[in-house]
Amino acid sequence: MSKIWLIMLVAAISALLITSPDAAIAAMISGSHAAVKLAIELVALYAFWLGFFAILEKLNISKFIAKILRPLTRFLFKDIDEETEKYITMNMSANLLGLGNAATPMGINAINRLSVGRKKYASTNMIMMIVISATSLQLLPSTVIGMRSSHGSASPASFLPASVIATILSTVIGIALVKLCSKIFPDKEDSAETPRRSLFAKRKTAKNKTVSENTRVKAVRK
Repeated sequence: MSKIWLIMLVAAISALLITSPDAAIAAMISGSHAAVKLAIELVALYAFWLGFFAILEKLNISKFIAKILRPLTRFLFKDIDEETEKYITMNMSANLLGLGNAATPMGINAINRLSVGRKKYASTNMIMMIVISATSLQLLPSTVIGMRSSHGSASPASFLPASVIATILSTVIGIALVKLCSKIFPDKEDSAETPRRSLFAKRKTAKNKTVSENTRVKAVRK
């Protein structure tokens, strides 16, 4: 895919330079200025939201939110540890409030933890996390409402009913498809386990060894 985009980019720039070099150079300069401006704005936004969620974590509010959403996260994600669950619930909470800039870093942290031990293939949990973040169920799209209000919209929240219905449908359909595909195409790397699953497996193995040892000792005594 990256090669295709590179070919398209080179072809478009070459065509512009041949047909209208002045417009091409002006577009590249204005585009570079816009890219730098956007990057600075995103750095500021992400710094703010990361700090905000760090405060929530210090106040243990993130644990409270994780506890409320635990039944849902346990249904959607199998065998995840508490730290991963915390990032997932914070991502979901931010999306519900329409805070996409806040949800992104939490989603990245969740994916990083879910990818522990994965070498080549994405796990079902990772795919589910991406789908939930992409469909982005929003009960209160505060970011879009703020943008419409700042641009002088007479009714900045008029789209709310349609937005809620659309995001609910997209999220439900996405989750259903992931569940269905996980049944048809199971994970290819069963050995790549999350920290919680690995710990559970180690404890179960140790317990089985202890039981076997006790059984053998009893047999010898008899």
